[in-house]
Amino acid sequence: MSRLWYQKPAEVWEEALPLGNGRMGAMVFGGIRQERIQVNEESIWYGGPVDRINPDALEHLEEIREHIFAGRIQEAQNLMNLTMAGCPDSMHPYQTLGDIQILFNGLGTIGKYERSLNLDEAVCRTEFESNGVHYRRTMFLSHPEDCLIMHFTANAEAKISFQANLSRGKYFDGKQKLGENGICLYGNLGKGGNDFAMGMKAWAKGGQVQVVGCSLCVENADEVLLLFCADSTYQHVKNLRRDEETGGKAKQALQEIMHTAIRYTFEELLERHRRDYQSLFARVEFWLKGAEEYDKIPTDVRIKSAVDGQADIGLSKMLFDYGRYLLISCSRPGGLPATLQGIWNQDFLPPWDSKYTININTEMNYWPAESCNLSECHLPLFDLLEKMVENGKRTAKTMYGCRGFVAHHNTDIHGDTAPQDTWYPATYWVMGAAWLCTHMWTHYQYTLDLEFLKKSYPVMCEAALFFLDFLVEKDGYLVTCPSLSPENSYRLPDGEEGAVSYGVTMDNQILRDLFTQCLEAGKILEAENTEFLNEVEEALKKLPPTKIGSDGRILEWVKEYEECEPGHRHISHLYGLHPSEQITMDGTPELAEAARKTLEVRLNNGGGHTGWSRAWIINHYAKLWDGEHAYHHIEQMLAASTYPNLFDRHPPFQIDGNFGVTAAIAEMLVQSTAERIVLLPALPQAWEEGSVKGLRIKGNAEISLKWKDHKLSECVIHAYDDFSICVRYENRMTKVSLRRGEIQRFVV
Repeated sequence: MSRLWYQKPAEVWEEALPLGNGRMGAMVFGGIRQERIQVNEESIWYGGPVDRINPDALEHLEEIREHIFAGRIQEAQNLMNLTMAGCPDSMHPYQTLGDIQILFNGLGTIGKYERSLNLDEAVCRTEFESNGVHYRRTMFLSHPEDCLIMHFTANAEAKISFQANLSRGKYFDGKQKLGENGICLYGNLGKGGNDFAMGMKAWAKGGQVQVVGCSLCVENADEVLLLFCADSTYQHVKNLRRDEETGGKAKQALQEIMHTAIRYTFEELLERHRRDYQSLFARVEFWLKGAEEYDKIPTDVRIKSAVDGQADIGLSKMLFDYGRYLLISCSRPGGLPATLQGIWNQDFLPPWDSKYTININTEMNYWPAESCNLSECHLPLFDLLEKMVENGKRTAKTMYGCRGFVAHHNTDIHGDTAPQDTWYPATYWVMGAAWLCTHMWTHYQYTLDLEFLKKSYPVMCEAALFFLDFLVEKDGYLVTCPSLSPENSYRLPDGEEGAVSYGVTMDNQILRDLFTQCLEAGKILEAENTEFLNEVEEALKKLPPTKIGSDGRILEWVKEYEECEPGHRHISHLYGLHPSEQITMDGTPELAEAARKTLEVRLNNGGGHTGWSRAWIINHYAKLWDGEHAYHHIEQMLAASTYPNLFDRHPPFQIDGNFGVTAAIAEMLVQSTAERIVLLPALPQAWEEGSVKGLRIKGNAEISLKWKDHKLSECVIHAYDDFSICVRYENRMTKVSLRRGEIQRFVV
């Protein structure tokens, strides 16, 4: 059983336990006399869509390029801030929905306290004793019922009394009764923004339920079922409409949701929730011998031991399971994708607005989706990407005079594609949409879903089309200009520092993937846009190759510039190693060795100091088939970049590190390309014996492994389509061919 547990309530948000059903999130503090549950709903973004495209960009594009090619970086950057920065320069933030506050009465001396989050069933429990009575509070966010379900019990009669309220600071319009046993808070999210409402209702066995003022009051109950729901007028959710004076329509809609749920008993609600959740979570099982020995130790104590240099192997399993739990909880089909904080955000002005940062962070959120058998959870990202296309076409035409569509390094609920902020090392990067489109191809590779590819192919082509127009010829190559290496900067020989450049290594690697994937998809679909594909093929030939510098490292920029921050958190020029497959141990050993040297220098200069960056490093070492370094950095992540509730610590909290380390653990166990599978490529000594069941591999197949004494003992492949590939273990290669539905077991 995977379980986080603690012997005291959370004192701060980063100690609270997260629940989610894809659309709503909750952070449960486990308070005894006063419980706080901070709640979120995916569409609570301030304001509406804004046209932020700078009208002067295109007029000055050639001048900016001339400055960059001539090495006049400051002149280029100053002009870019004037003519390319968004107007206004920032998108709107994702916001907290508010808090549920519950004050419990009649409690005495407290003992035997425990709060927990069971990852196998997605249920949070708080238990304690008071004056000889055992109290239990059970909470889960149900996807089938679309409600936060709270169940309070005691092993004696008439012992449950409380007052519950809803709050949102000053950022709401009103509160009202929701029938005779509920309350409602409603409001608007600013000019052009959505209307929203949240409500809560109570049903009790024994005792009394009533609404007094704005509070929901329960007196002397034996057992209480408390339901919470929230929604907004966002077009992809319930399309509520707020009555300006009474909030009546929103109130009615929330009541309908909760009244539908209350048809079931608590036990039935719990079972329906478990079945739904476990249909996703239970697909994959990861077991390590000895991991269960640590389950008897509170999770915060285990994290403290990791800080003191004593990380246990059970935390590796827990990180893996936790990342899968979080992805299921914050990214379900039909909803919005995971933000910088997933779905869990307690602020009105959160760090980096809790948006979609698409120069690594949003992409990392979805690295485990396919390999960890959660392909459906990937779909919200593609829905948002499709929404970005029309905005991106306008951005491409207005700013750059190009066809196709483009996005910079951030987007939001509205699919904004204009530059974000006025920070040279990040703002004017043009690769956001291109990188996101590679996820479409990845989804196809794992699923072989032809209908999905047909739908995605036009989006991929529009992203590629932009670059056919945007690329310019320089020294015999086609290069991006202006662009940059996210979020790094360099120093020229004369001492001048800069960030913007041309032909940046990461740009070339992303385009090599995008162009190749368009060509492959075109062949599969027998596409008729042959003229476009011919242009893509010619452009692909002219992209600059990934180069190795005089010191043996991968070059980050087009020239061997001095880095201003040698230990920078972004390692963008290793995109080709991970998440791409352009650099591999068995295909490009020289580049792989240069990538290793690149990592060593980064780390020797303080790299990996943020949680998500450390997660990327673990993936890199997994791809280098280096299990000891990969595991060392898991330990370092636990020691320096993990909060007591296992949230990733940037700092502050960013969820990408949680997803990144989950993906990395999967890569340590199995790696797959269209040509070959590698078994246990980065198995560390600490994982002496174990097994993994249900990981996915490219070609629409599933794989399970067992190992003992660090040696593979069994491999099972289940093909869901006709499947033919080479399987590599250590230095042995085996050809495997399976028919659709066939299962093959190998015993080593």
